[in-house]
Amino acid sequence: MNITNPAIEALSTAKSLLLDPWGLTESDLDRAISEIFEHQVDYADLYFQYTRSEGWSLEEGIVKAGSFAIEQGVGVRALSGEKTAFAYSDALNQEALLSSARVVRSIGRQGASNRVRVNSRQAPKPRVHQLYPQHDPLNTLSASEKVALLEKVEAKARAADPAVIQVMAGLGAEYDVVMVVGSDGRLVADVRPLVRLSLTVIVERDGRREMGSAGGGGRYGLAYFSDDLLDDYVAQAVGSALTSLDAVPAPAGEMTVVLGSGWPGILLHEAVGHGLEADFNHKGSSVFSGRLGERVAARGVTVIDDGTIADRRGSLNVDDEGNPTQKTVLIEDGILKGYLQDSRNARFMNAAVTGNGRRESYAHVPMPRMTNTYMLNGQHEHDEIIESVKNGIYAVNFGGGQVDITSGKFVFSTSEAWLIENGKLVRPVKGATLIGNGFDALNRVSMVGNNMALDSGVGTCGKEGQSVPVGVGMPTIRIDGLTVGGTA
Repeated sequence: MNITNPAIEALSTAKSLLLDPWGLTESDLDRAISEIFEHQVDYADLYFQYTRSEGWSLEEGIVKAGSFAIEQGVGVRALSGEKTAFAYSDALNQEALLSSARVVRSIGRQGASNRVRVNSRQAPKPRVHQLYPQHDPLNTLSASEKVALLEKVEAKARAADPAVIQVMAGLGAEYDVVMVVGSDGRLVADVRPLVRLSLTVIVERDGRREMGSAGGGGRYGLAYFSDDLLDDYVAQAVGSALTSLDAVPAPAGEMTVVLGSGWPGILLHEAVGHGLEADFNHKGSSVFSGRLGERVAARGVTVIDDGTIADRRGSLNVDDEGNPTQKTVLIEDGILKGYLQDSRNARFMNAAVTGNGRRESYAHVPMPRMTNTYMLNGQHEHDEIIESVKNGIYAVNFGGGQVDITSGKFVFSTSEAWLIENGKLVRPVKGATLIGNGFDALNRVSMVGNNMALDSGVGTCGKEGQSVPVGVGMPTIRIDGLTVGGTA
């Protein structure tokens, strides 16, 4: 029987792409770390990355655009107290590596001669998780098969309803290999596949046009997009667009709002999740700062961040500091239990690392970020929650939104919403905007459904100019007294 250690396999792949072609060895990595420690620093690491990505887009039945890119480089970081020094290079030769190391060592106390011996390299340990295959998704379908996949989803969308007048579809795949080298002796790598398919349709009736979108993906190969899954995307996109054709202007005012399961968890991610990231709480700038052990949400509200869900878009075997990801309880039955920690902020806050140190690429510093953030199930049926509302709004899907992390204030626009009257969905509405405060909204949750669902795999989170893939989810919930901005 041939049994392989996934951690060793990932490290072998990383070395073959990031070290061997440039003649780099582990001795060169040790030398770079030693250069940094010529001056006094607390910790240093090297983050190597190789990314190969591809994108295809179809419009009017024709694949009109395609892209292919390869990026590689190394980021060098040093930490000393509250200070961080960072340099990066898209060259992976010894000279560039040592030059970056000399730049960041300047963070140390000038003139210090505290030479520190770098810890010897640790042999790769068996990973806590192996959440996704270590294959290159770009090679899981041929070029002609990728074009055929887009043509298939376009044909399905046009056949779904005669009102469909335009279809746009996109297909993307990414093969990402990273390796983290730390002054504490860590040497760990991860091979991260990622695919995504997006679909947008435009429908027209009586001179009125509306748009609907759907899609999904995750850490799979491109064969993930089966006929059944394409049918689901088409049903969602076309259904949403047709619903918008019948929508009337949304009412405005304070009312009961029901959030649907799945993607509406983006409101939880933005209005609550960011406020629970450790950097904001270390600085004391979050509405949740200093509130560990206190009630910050209604009873029944439990919020989780979990980077260990197999094949999910936001999941990672290890974070971008080389720490295993984990399932972290942030809020339990309304009580604040913890924050999302990277290594730097965990040290300042005397807390355990949660495996949430993430960065967009080798050219960026890591910071605490969410992975897959969701609310756990409650006890109520979906229909029971709708039937409990006399007058209100049912938000099925969201478009864009804005959040102020310090205050927790948010504004979210719905892309599909319905008016609720006497416990029934009576008509779709357009132009509904949800306005509130994340902390306040959590305390206004009066019912939590038992139908928790994760999003389909489309989420991307932005923070301080860095974007990373994430997942969100929630069951149907009822929020009392939320402000709705409408157009009626």
